Amino acid sequence: MFLDLLLTPITAPISGIAWVGNKVLEQANAALDDKENLSKQLLALQLAFDMGEIPEEEFEIQEEELLLAIQALEDEVRAAEQELE
Repeated sequence: MFLDLLLTPITAPISGIAWVGNKVLEQANAALDDKENLSKQLLALQLAFDMGEIPEEEFEIQEEELLLAIQALEDEVRAAEQELE
């Protein structure tokens, strides 16, 4: 216990860096899961369009929204990676 108190000035910054790294990793994993879900939605949209279930105008609007969402997630991941460097 006493040793822990003496080593706190040394170990606290390391623990803090590890905690931040874990949080960034969690955020990146969540973003990848979100990207996977968006990619699946994009594939389902493409299939619906190919089968004639939705008109071309609606397809293009929804496709653009999904692609923008995917791009935003990729930008988030890049920003998080740059914070670690």
